[in-house]
Amino acid sequence: MITQVRPADLSAWFDTVRAFGTPVVLDVREPSELRMASIRADGFELVTIPMGVIPPRLNELNPEQPVACLCHHGARSMQVANFLSSRGFAHVANISGGINAWSNELDPTVPRY
Repeated sequence: MITQVRPADLSAWFDTVRAFGTPVVLDVREPSELRMASIRADGFELVTIPMGVIPPRLNELNPEQPVACLCHHGARSMQVANFLSSRGFAHVANISGGINAWSNELDPTVPRY
């Protein structure tokens, strides 16, 4: 089962998995969405790979490193989290509520769309 983490609780999740490596937030939104709203890496590594090209770019991610997946509202990122888990990624979470919740809970300067 994939861990669901609200943006407000993400730091706590990072603390629980940091022993396995620097946490990654994997933003799976499309380039046009990234231009509308994006986050800044703070205490984690930010990687942006659109959902549709995760399979051919999977080698860009380290399966030992903790990964929290992010999209607009949490549905696409949940699909990617399940995919990563099925491919042997040991520490995977879905950021529930996506960047929309990120704006509400963590950083109101991130535009909502």
